[in-house]
Amino acid sequence: MFDPTDLYRLGGDVPELSDPVLLYHFDGFVDAGGAGRLALAHLLAELEHRVVATFDVDRLLDYRSRRPVMTFDTDHWVECAAPELAVHLVHDLAGTPFLLMSGPEPDREWELFTEAVGSLVTRLGVTRLVTTHGIPMAAPHTRPLGVTAHGTRPELLPGDRGPFGRIQVPGSAAALVELRLGARGHDARGYAVHVPHYLAQAEYPRAAVTALEAIALSTGLLFPLDGLREAAEKTTAEIEEQIVASAELSTAIKGLEQQYDAFTAGAERENLMAENAPMPTGDELAAQFERFLAERDERES
Repeated sequence: MFDPTDLYRLGGDVPELSDPVLLYHFDGFVDAGGAGRLALAHLLAELEHRVVATFDVDRLLDYRSRRPVMTFDTDHWVECAAPELAVHLVHDLAGTPFLLMSGPEPDREWELFTEAVGSLVTRLGVTRLVTTHGIPMAAPHTRPLGVTAHGTRPELLPGDRGPFGRIQVPGSAAALVELRLGARGHDARGYAVHVPHYLAQAEYPRAAVTALEAIALSTGLLFPLDGLREAAEKTTAEIEEQIVASAELSTAIKGLEQQYDAFTAGAERENLMAENAPMPTGDELAAQFERFLAERDERES
């Protein structure tokens, strides 16, 4: 029997915490608009933090599927950007401590990894776990972003339920953590932000803002969001500029708005998952936005 505690190493100074929240997101699964990745990266960039535990990525990752970047200088190797899957101790704007776990999604040993997370949760006194990511939806960017909440107990969820019934989807390590730890009595919840499918491959800061607002509301943590909101406003302005300049895009967005409004009014019964819902000139819409975003990146580089 393998010992799950062998999968991680604690830092030298692990504090005694009182009822900390653990936020987590793993890179590698579906994350439309970079909602989860941008949200947690923003917190680490803006808030005081330090690493309190690291996982053994040599055991958990398949390097041949996600090769680390190495730097070659003239005639020798000088650096390897090794991946890190770590737990950080962070303090919010009010000084409240919480934990943040981020890094690449494990490729192997999911069950043992889940056991390891459970061990850490017990060791660090965590009672609430929260995860977030983005999912592509047939929804226009001109409407408020929806959020599908899920959790281990009905009491953890808001009154409104999401647009899905019983469905089967590819699994993720984040979802397995919620499932397994929930079965052991831990409170875990998540927020899937509905990102316009034509923006799913781009960085969409508005999705990260929506994710952090949902987390803040459910946990009481105070996050610095001004910079992220400014980035969201800039991205929205650039998208609108592209739409105004293209009659084809304008027509497609209006058609999508009509479809979305009909759904939210109850006139349509289909869900809004982008892969199932018919899109008005959807391929053209996504292709044009991809070209626009690529050109924007080239201008900024």
